[in-house]
Amino acid sequence: MNALAYDGTAMLGRQLRRLRHNPGLLILTQTMPITMLLFFGYVFGSALATPGAQYRSFLVPGLLVATAANGLMTGMFQAAQDVHRGVTDRLRTLPVSRAAVPLGQAVADLVVTAAGTVPFLLVGLLVGWRIDGSVPEAAAALALLLLFRFACSWAGIFLGLLSRNEEAAGQLGGATFVLPLLSNAYIPTEGLPGWLRTLAEWNPISAVTTALRDLFGNAAVPEGAAWPVAHPVAGSLAWCAVLIAVFAPLAVRRYARGEN
Repeated sequence: MNALAYDGTAMLGRQLRRLRHNPGLLILTQTMPITMLLFFGYVFGSALATPGAQYRSFLVPGLLVATAANGLMTGMFQAAQDVHRGVTDRLRTLPVSRAAVPLGQAVADLVVTAAGTVPFLLVGLLVGWRIDGSVPEAAAALALLLLFRFACSWAGIFLGLLSRNEEAAGQLGGATFVLPLLSNAYIPTEGLPGWLRTLAEWNPISAVTTALRDLFGNAAVPEGAAWPVAHPVAGSLAWCAVLIAVFAPLAVRRYARGEN
């Protein structure tokens, strides 16, 4: 365990230095959620029956979770890039824990996400979003958000190691953009057809989004929803546990085995 902590910290430092030398990508990933908030909040908000400020309050938690789900895309691309460029093979020859490299990538992504959440929340406050719940509930919402990002990162790392090609990973990662669209991140699911509503509410993004809205005090839990949305905190924790339990061991095993 001590070796894993030491090696994981070293890999965390490597990932953070990697981002420091690629500031364009870092700036893009941090500003894109803010751009989407302003675009969706004012363009889509003006086209909906819900008043603009009310829709932006509805939208902020959804965009937070949609951004967290992008851990799938970034984890996939970074892992595939390292494999494609031979970095993973060189790291595998070092006397470090096999779990340290993917763990360092996941934790580094978590650190960057936590830092990027701050300006997004400040912009959210400027456009009318408010935290109407208690401080402990708001802290729990942010912790749940980061846990979901961490879980999505493990899934992305495994898929990136599996694809072994950064171009393929980039194309596959781009396809993940549809996941928030098939959820309650941007629109309520109550008006969807029965089968589509069920599909959207079993999307992990819907459970986490509903949990954040509930904990922030922005919206009540909808009636008649599927279990993960009707019990959003429990549903979110269950989804995170499943993602980590499935993909973390798979990612470590795939990294350790290489091409086998």
